[in-house]
Amino acid sequence: VQLQASGGGLVQAGGSLRLSCASSGSTFSIEYMGWYRQAPGKQRMWVASISSGGIANYADSVKGRFTISRDNAKNTVYLQMNSLKPEDTAVYYCTASARYWGQGTQVTVSS
Repeated sequence: VQLQASGGGLVQAGGSLRLSCASSGSTFSIEYMGWYRQAPGKQRMWVASISSGGIANYADSVKGRFTISRDNAKNTVYLQMNSLKPEDTAVYYCTASARYWGQGTQVTVSS
């Protein structure tokens, strides 16, 4: 399974970004897709995940602001991030069942 993340960038606090993660390869065994993030000097933390059946879960820190979704026809998972805060600044990684990882995309939120 190969994952290609995109959509990061620089945004002001309160703004929005949408991350995309396109997957290819043998995805039939993937139970869920998700996003993690890693801020400088910190551990990689789970942000959100969505099951093959479309059930979404979120970390408390992003609940109500972020929305994860998937387009199975395009083999793509999205993370819509609204009301961004400076503490959301991190490298965001998409993952397939925490077994396969994308290359990461930088999100920077300025105050």
